[in-house]
Amino acid sequence: MRKIALSIVAISIAMSAIAQQTKVEWVSTTQTEHWTSQKNLKVHIAKGTPDAEIEITRPLQTINGFGGCFNELGWTSLKLLSDQDRQSIFRELFAPGVGANFSICRMPVGANDFSLKWYSYDETDGDFAMKDFSIANDLNTLVPFIKSAQKYDPALKLWASPWSPPQWLKKNKHYAAAMVPSKAKLKEYADKGFKMDGMDFSSVENGLTADQVGHEGTDMFIQDDQYFKAYALYFSKFIDAYRKHGINIGMVMPQNEFNSAQIFPSCTWTAHGLAKFVSYLGPQMQQKGVNVFFGTMERPNEKLVDTILTTPESGKYIKGVGFQWAGKGAIAGIHQRNPNLTLYQSEQECGDGKNDWKYCRYTWSLMRHYFNSGANAYMYWNISLEQGGISHWGWRQNSLVSVDTVTKKFVYNHEYYLLKHLSHYVKPGAKLLQVNGEQKNLLAFKNPDKSIVIVIQNDSDADKTVTLKIGSKTIAPLLKADSFNTFVVR
Repeated sequence: MRKIALSIVAISIAMSAIAQQTKVEWVSTTQTEHWTSQKNLKVHIAKGTPDAEIEITRPLQTINGFGGCFNELGWTSLKLLSDQDRQSIFRELFAPGVGANFSICRMPVGANDFSLKWYSYDETDGDFAMKDFSIANDLNTLVPFIKSAQKYDPALKLWASPWSPPQWLKKNKHYAAAMVPSKAKLKEYADKGFKMDGMDFSSVENGLTADQVGHEGTDMFIQDDQYFKAYALYFSKFIDAYRKHGINIGMVMPQNEFNSAQIFPSCTWTAHGLAKFVSYLGPQMQQKGVNVFFGTMERPNEKLVDTILTTPESGKYIKGVGFQWAGKGAIAGIHQRNPNLTLYQSEQECGDGKNDWKYCRYTWSLMRHYFNSGANAYMYWNISLEQGGISHWGWRQNSLVSVDTVTKKFVYNHEYYLLKHLSHYVKPGAKLLQVNGEQKNLLAFKNPDKSIVIVIQNDSDADKTVTLKIGSKTIAPLLKADSFNTFVVR
């Protein structure tokens, strides 16, 4: 009995030593205090039933990284700042180990809803050989924007998608697919209870006429062999043109939000129409060593994705799928049927330009949904905007950084710090971990270096203690009211 007692004491001492050797880093963010380091968190040997148990031996999907998007209004807002301030932002966002650690970013192929105006890289009608192709427009905006980021992370991965093909490749011969709503139409929307938060169409015109309007479930792109070949060549020339500037684009998606007829650059396609185009695009990109993903998918309709994946001519080229907005309703089913397929959350929902704490809390719900549904990467949309965040086409949106046009100063918004709670600590190659227990309001990851990252929200209006079991160890932090918290257990 004495030997047994001594053994129990020895084990207890050994376990206590392990607990003492375990290091835990803790950072918290509230509405009024961002990125605050917390101290004196003790590690205990696991006892009793925890609020949540992190299953460190049950890894789920691999996390490829986090990022944002390079668009023109992002660059023009940052250009208002001093070079010192601008460089500090790029260092914070892109320098490995410093701040957000962005490793994967998106860029447009031509104009998008946050470009300065409409443009494409070849507006010469009938130029099927793309002799007039040029990225001259981007040399003052997107190219320096991306190069500024590459200065701090030369290994930054890039992917691209168009919002609209050149106008002459479309049936309506126009960049847009919807008319700007009249005041009467806006009142009709309001009377029916449709919120138009963030929209200001008072000075917006796109010149589209009623006979040029596109519709979901139709192909606005001209479904002809000659046009498909020309558009695939357009993508190829885009890849080559950027490579000449030292910018390597590793993946493309054929169309942004292919179901959505918008007042800004847009183009509706059917899934079958896109499948046809991918059969032309795929070989061109394969020759360049560029992957093709299907997307961006903005509807909760899994069948649209299945069409692309199961059509032999297109499916063999598809290496992943991008989901955004209502597409969040389709990602889980696609992941269940295709567990090895790479899935991106390709554009976070954009808010209304207020950049408030309420939307930050909503963003956390999006993050939890996407990762728990199988996402391998998470993309924010606007890196930077002028305060108010309004586009050329009348949409106010949120951004990670807001620039004051009068004082020429900037602030990091709430959503930036929330994103940093994950992206600073969760490294490319990390695995999402299974979490059990009553506490569901968290995400957990295991990095390649074996460190465990736990991000948890206290969504109540009072401080709250939670017990988290990680392997044989337990931590019981007192979370501040209405806070986000990251724990790194090494």
